Amino acid sequence: MMDLSAAHLESFLEMMSAERGAANNTLISYERDLDDVHSFLKGRSVRLNEAGSDDLRAYLSHLAGQGFKPSSQARRLSALRQFYKFLYAEGLRPDDPTGVLDAPKKARPLPKVLSVDDVSRLIDQAEREAGQSAGDTLARMRMHALIELLYATGMRVSELVSLPASVLSQNGRFLVVRGKGNKERLVPLSHSAIRAMQAYGQALAQDVAGRKEPQPDSPWLFPSSGKAGFLPRQVFARDLKDLAARAGIRVAAISPHVLRHAFASHLLANGADLRAVQELLGHSDISTTQIYTHVLEERLHQLVQNHHPLAKQAKKQD
Repeated sequence: MMDLSAAHLESFLEMMSAERGAANNTLISYERDLDDVHSFLKGRSVRLNEAGSDDLRAYLSHLAGQGFKPSSQARRLSALRQFYKFLYAEGLRPDDPTGVLDAPKKARPLPKVLSVDDVSRLIDQAEREAGQSAGDTLARMRMHALIELLYATGMRVSELVSLPASVLSQNGRFLVVRGKGNKERLVPLSHSAIRAMQAYGQALAQDVAGRKEPQPDSPWLFPSSGKAGFLPRQVFARDLKDLAARAGIRVAAISPHVLRHAFASHLLANGADLRAVQELLGHSDISTTQIYTHVLEERLHQLVQNHHPLAKQAKKQD
């Protein structure tokens, strides 16, 4: 670098070393990143020490176009922030052009999803155990009902464990769920979920009637002696992992939230509309539901591969 940018960069690196105690690898990284910015700006006939916000925004767009991950873009932006803050603090320029720049948005991680086969194995295990007569039959029937309801509706676990006992008196194939913000939504029930819930309800009524000391009726479908009065979600999550282990499913891959994800992903994979899934999940904003678009993209890819005439022709030639 033959212009003032070289002197400013050298001063910046000296400050980072002497005042901040930056490690040698960090200094090398800063120098490399800022050299890259300088090369880009040179193509725009702009000096590094004189670059404006639009110039730096163009550089970040350039990185994105080159396929740099958001994390790599964020690292370059961090180097720019440090450099221009130094120039501003030292009175070497009147402003900090990075102050109005937004950090690159990191891609949201894809949710863990169970396969249809895994969910079937989980439900089959719960159903078999619910049919056993030895031990705590009520607890096993409760687990069967919980899993059937969760996979049939995609409810949040907090919505599931706090269902009112009054749902047992509903004869239809829908449940009214009270979700976030006290908003109500209608969710459909599968035949197997209805059967599991009714069987559990009958067993619960028999258990209450058979107790030596009468107790007041609980307003909850899944009552508990805890403070809240209904089954703690942590207890359900623990019991779910135990069930998964007995079903031969990797325990680390299972949680109530994973079953909610499975509900959404399996619906989309089988042709459901994203807006409909948004309503069923109780998302107020469709952008929250769009984390599942990877399922839609795969479905559309398969649709083209299986039905487009040119794709069919290519397969025949292979």
